[in-house]
Amino acid sequence: MTTHALKFLLADQTVMAANQTGAQIKFFATMVIFMVILWMLMIAPQRKKAKQLEATLKALKAGDKIVTASGIIGVVISIKDRTVSIRSAETKLEVLKTSVAEVTDRAGETTELKS
Repeated sequence: MTTHALKFLLADQTVMAANQTGAQIKFFATMVIFMVILWMLMIAPQRKKAKQLEATLKALKAGDKIVTASGIIGVVISIKDRTVSIRSAETKLEVLKTSVAEVTDRAGETTELKS
């Protein structure tokens, strides 16, 4: 082959510069969509549950039947700033308010039996 033919072959193989701006926009758009989906599936429900638990703890009063995070079922005797005194079977316990997982029965509320 001659050098002229070689130059012709090499001239056809020009490298096209990639569109870097378009690739960056596509990457950031994908990341934003991923973050929105992550927030919708994980963070938003967790925040909603935390707000609901906080409201439950503020409404807690003596006589309520509760379940702690460790699975202890008891009746609230008294409430202090950070702790709750409960009676479970024949035992009196003092647990942190944050360990209250749910209130099963409210004091003074009657439960209706479904027939």
